Amino acid sequence: MDTLILAVVIAVVALVALAGLVVGTRRRKPPPPPPSAPDITAPPAEPTVGEEAETPRDEGRRTIEEVDLPGSPSGATLVEEVPVEPAAPAVEVPEPTAGRLVRLRARLSRSQNALGKGLLTLLSREHLDEDTWEEIEDTLLTADVGVQPTQELVERLRERVRVLGTRTPDELRVLLREELLQLLNPEFDRSVRTDAKEGTPGVVMVVGVNGTGKTTTTGKLARVLVADGKTVVLGAADTFRAAAADQLQTWGERVGAHTVRGPEAGDPASVAFDSVKEGIVTGADVVLIDTAGRLHTKTGLMDELGKVKRVVEKQAPLDEVLLVLDATTGQNGLVQARVFAEVVNITGIVLTKLDGTAKGGIVVAVQRELGVPVKLIGLGEGADDLAPFEPGAFVDALIGD
Repeated sequence: MDTLILAVVIAVVALVALAGLVVGTRRRKPPPPPPSAPDITAPPAEPTVGEEAETPRDEGRRTIEEVDLPGSPSGATLVEEVPVEPAAPAVEVPEPTAGRLVRLRARLSRSQNALGKGLLTLLSREHLDEDTWEEIEDTLLTADVGVQPTQELVERLRERVRVLGTRTPDELRVLLREELLQLLNPEFDRSVRTDAKEGTPGVVMVVGVNGTGKTTTTGKLARVLVADGKTVVLGAADTFRAAAADQLQTWGERVGAHTVRGPEAGDPASVAFDSVKEGIVTGADVVLIDTAGRLHTKTGLMDELGKVKRVVEKQAPLDEVLLVLDATTGQNGLVQARVFAEVVNITGIVLTKLDGTAKGGIVVAVQRELGVPVKLIGLGEGADDLAPFEPGAFVDALIGD
């Protein structure tokens, strides 16, 4: 009996324990399941550098010749482009030199006629006393005529005015024109000697100090000669400035003249020698040699200029040595002229920038100083503004109409 009761108690305890376990299990909530990724199918990754988009196929590769170019007809092949050389500059036809100064007279008179008009005004006074003659002298000296030529001109004017007596404006103009013309030595031969001899061209050497416009003058002179029907060779003997050789070559190309150059800082005498040789070989009419801008105070450079002259004369006679002077420098140009005349035999003078100064009397002074004529004058920056010097046209520009 006791055994039966113990068994029932054990069974009841077991049932209670089992029921509690079931209830506890039902009350505990299971944790939420982790969120699942959306069911999206990703595109295949792009191939990166060095990868192939797909397994290479066993087929032959086409060469570049077999590939059609965009916009080209089918079957067109790739043709290598041939570089196109730049076209040569067009050769210009320079303005004829005949009467060039007459055409440029208006430009000259704008800067020069103050001298002529000033003299005419003074000479027109009713009484020409000593004070008036001193004013006339001052006017001439201010225009850089020079002391000696001024004294000579005033003496002649005094004598002619005294003999003339009554002075009308027309008579004074004629009188002044005649005296100024005489002061310019109209008997000078002002032609630039460039005639070729048998087997050799005419040779012209252009000299002067820095800044006077030698290289530009050489280029403009080439135009003058080409306009007169001559063939020209240019010698770039200014080897101290590469820009000078480039500038001269540009001038030459514009009129079809060949330019002989040398290495930068090379021997100027060698370039001068080669230039004359080139002129002989090609049968040119004229060789123009542009020398370096020597400072007249540098003895070594002046000696080198003498060397250039001697080297040139070994091949052909030197027909002209043209000294280029800046008209605006006035009396300082005379100092330069003296030194150059001691080194080379100056045969003619080129006065540049004459349109930019009222001191046209430098024409008289420099001729008197060197005993050689002014042959060419520069009246502007234009290519054809270099004109043969004509005393009559120059005086007419001085005193006006």
